[in-house]
Amino acid sequence: MTSALLRAIARRVLGAAAVLFGAATLAFVTLQLMPGDPVAVLLGPATQAGPEVRRQIRSENGFDQPVAEQYVHYLGRLLTGDFGQSYQLQRPVTALIGDQLMPTVQLAAGALVLAVALAVLTAVATAGRRPLLRTLASTWERITVSTPTYWVGIILLTVFSFHFTLFPVAGAEDFSSLVLPAVTLALPLAGVLGQVLREGLEAALGQPHVVTARARGLGSTAVLLRHALRHATIPLVTLTGWLTGSLLGGAVLVETVFGRPGVGALTLQAINTKDMPLVSGLVLLSAAAFVLLSTAVDLLYPVIDPRLRKG
Repeated sequence: MTSALLRAIARRVLGAAAVLFGAATLAFVTLQLMPGDPVAVLLGPATQAGPEVRRQIRSENGFDQPVAEQYVHYLGRLLTGDFGQSYQLQRPVTALIGDQLMPTVQLAAGALVLAVALAVLTAVATAGRRPLLRTLASTWERITVSTPTYWVGIILLTVFSFHFTLFPVAGAEDFSSLVLPAVTLALPLAGVLGQVLREGLEAALGQPHVVTARARGLGSTAVLLRHALRHATIPLVTLTGWLTGSLLGGAVLVETVFGRPGVGALTLQAINTKDMPLVSGLVLLSAAAFVLLSTAVDLLYPVIDPRLRKG
């Protein structure tokens, strides 16, 4: 038992290391292929620096070294936790990400909780129910999934900020400023999760143990909540973990529309200014988030389904 556990942990650690190594390598290769001179990016468009200054900067930053040597030094710095310094903001990358991480975590967590709550509520209320109610719920989910996120955000801003003035237009000062961005980010997630959970519930309702529970006299709601919901949760958890890893891409649009600080806005700024160290740090942050989420999902499986604990 102990050896099997150690092997499982070793596989998980090696898998995480491989993902992070691949993300770091992909970031380095992508940045090397980007057009433009990194010295010119570092100095900015309005610089008056002469050739001697440019040569000095190129030497200090290792831009004059062979690509293979730059790659080795790059990996070495990452192993020591040194992500470099931002070209444009002239601050350590770790400090910049740390300053902007909490608003994005708050946005992602709020959107995730809201999306799961909406998905569970609509799926439980419509699974195995009247066809008309199910059709209405499915239509609403398809609309939310297919509607562009930025368009949803603009509509919410127009209605609830400009017209009714219930929520602030921009910023991240208090809870009220989080409501509209979280709803904007949660609606498409809730649409996808609701469809998956409803299909899982309807498949679980045909299982023998559910039929037996009905034969004992349990009502439809009790059967759904006590028996079918637990068996239909594993696909929901799997998809939730995968979609949570993609929240950073949605955060870029949502934070831009609502004028919120955060990693999404920082990512957009880094890409527009070709800030290579900052882009690399953000890519590694996304890879680390993916590793943590996939690990959390794997740990939840045996909690949800006791049959998986023995394996």
